[in-house]
Amino acid sequence: MAGVLDSVNQRTQLVGQNRLELLLFRLDGKQLYGINVFKVKEVLQCPRLTIMPKASPVVRGVANIRGGTIPILDLSMATGRSGLDDLKNSFVIITEYNTKVQGFLVRSVERIVNMNWEEIHPPPKGTGREHYLTAVTRVDKQLVEIIDVEKILAEVAPMSEAISEGVIDVETQSKAVSKRVLIVDDSSVARKQVSRCLQTVGVEVVALNDGREALDYLRKMVEEGRHPEQELLMMISDIEMPEMDGYTLTAEVRGDPRMQKLHILLHTSLSGVFNQAMVKKVGADDFLAKFRPDDLAARVIERIKSTEEG
Repeated sequence: MAGVLDSVNQRTQLVGQNRLELLLFRLDGKQLYGINVFKVKEVLQCPRLTIMPKASPVVRGVANIRGGTIPILDLSMATGRSGLDDLKNSFVIITEYNTKVQGFLVRSVERIVNMNWEEIHPPPKGTGREHYLTAVTRVDKQLVEIIDVEKILAEVAPMSEAISEGVIDVETQSKAVSKRVLIVDDSSVARKQVSRCLQTVGVEVVALNDGREALDYLRKMVEEGRHPEQELLMMISDIEMPEMDGYTLTAEVRGDPRMQKLHILLHTSLSGVFNQAMVKKVGADDFLAKFRPDDLAARVIERIKSTEEG
């Protein structure tokens, strides 16, 4: 394990080239799983855990790490299997999602692999609705499953999806009815959260699963002689997606004169100042950390008002 994450902070050059690095790990068997290195803060041997009364069974306890108290979730249990039993010989992957820090308990951590998002594919059709996969890939002929962490977090610690009173006014809602927003996200949970928020605002939603699908949708639109910036109020895209990430999608849209005026908001569970720099680099209009219903609604309302004024 020594040195596995030594250069995480130097890996930013991969982003924007439709590339990512996966940290590979195992739970209770031979199956390999992967998590994007950009979500990982550190990996350590499982520390001493303090049991939290009334917590979800998936939360095996909390650990004091670098002065902070962090919940430790058993990924095996969270995905419907039995919990890991040999904690002393297990590992914890400390991650940051949606501006919150948590640890994921795993049996073992293998290595980091450098990949192209085109090698990452949606789960096979027929997997069913109850699976916990957001994507799959192959490394050395072995299947690697990428877990839908947003789904797990939504089940273990549900966030309020309600928009606060006063954020939406009646006048804006009446104008929203004629607007359409394209949302792009590979997580079914995230798509539903964003869709419900936008539907509360009043806009019509078109929801797609990844950057490749979104680019094909927009290209078909312009090939039919239509104008995306006129038909769509904005595109709200996740960054991490199989086939094509949000940065590459944005760069492709900005590189095509027929669609380059489309307003793009990158909406991601990846946190940090780094993303602000990438937003400027690829030419997105805005960036918002997931999932804050009031903030998301406010950005959409802002767009409605600016287009009405324009």
